Amino acid sequence: METNATRMCALLVGLPDVAVIGVEDRPGEPIRVHVETTVEVEGCAGCGTRAWVKDRPSVELADLPAFGRPATLVWRKRRWRCPEPACGVGTWTETDPRIAPVRAAMTDRAGRWVTVQVGREGRTVADVARELGCDWHTVMDAVVAYGTPLVEDPARIGPVTALGLDETLFARIGRWRTQHWCTSIVDLSGPSQLLDVIPGRTAAGPTAWIQDQPAAWQAGVRWGVLDLSGPYRKTFTEALAHAGQVADPFHVVKVRHEAPCVRRRVRDPPLRAVAAAW
Repeated sequence: METNATRMCALLVGLPDVAVIGVEDRPGEPIRVHVETTVEVEGCAGCGTRAWVKDRPSVELADLPAFGRPATLVWRKRRWRCPEPACGVGTWTETDPRIAPVRAAMTDRAGRWVTVQVGREGRTVADVARELGCDWHTVMDAVVAYGTPLVEDPARIGPVTALGLDETLFARIGRWRTQHWCTSIVDLSGPSQLLDVIPGRTAAGPTAWIQDQPAAWQAGVRWGVLDLSGPYRKTFTEALAHAGQVADPFHVVKVRHEAPCVRRRVRDPPLRAVAAAW
């Protein structure tokens, strides 16, 4: 059993190489835990000279709740300075990705937790933000930062022989309910699989997406399936010139039914022509 007060606080915080230097407990506010790293010696990355501590700025990070209350981790970082005048490094601030990523507003463990809550458990960002006592954008930024590598795994896009593009009305935004469209990129080689969704319905978005794929992947696409859209036809023409373009049956039938029926009146042959035939 641990009996040292400082060590007990460090165990409760649960972060590597961190010492607790104080706790603020104000009624109606999140618990503020002040910490610092245990590193006391730092060498300059440029010349190797032992660095000096220039100052100690504090960085506030949203953290996991503590004993049912929101918590804020106040990290007193060391800003180091190289004492060697000829060195071009100058100053730098200590970092530790185990505590928090660079320029993050949330600790690493809290960022991973909110990503699971929003992505896997289906909770709203606002609900998670209320539980942590932080801003909506703080949670959303963490979900994007931690969640993007999970969904943008290059291995999830395998070989594709038939690639489909289709537009979808994504949302109506603003006072005038302005339409915002998106483009769905679908693998139609076998059972349909959604590969990605990009904003807009112009040629620029899907063209850039296709060109970002490996050259071998592009060469394997034999068919481009579209909905008779001019921008998507341009995409396949420019990005996959070797692929044959195919219109999906739904839009072909739709255009056929929407085409106007034109009637031509056939006049009776002139009487002179009738007489000549007799």
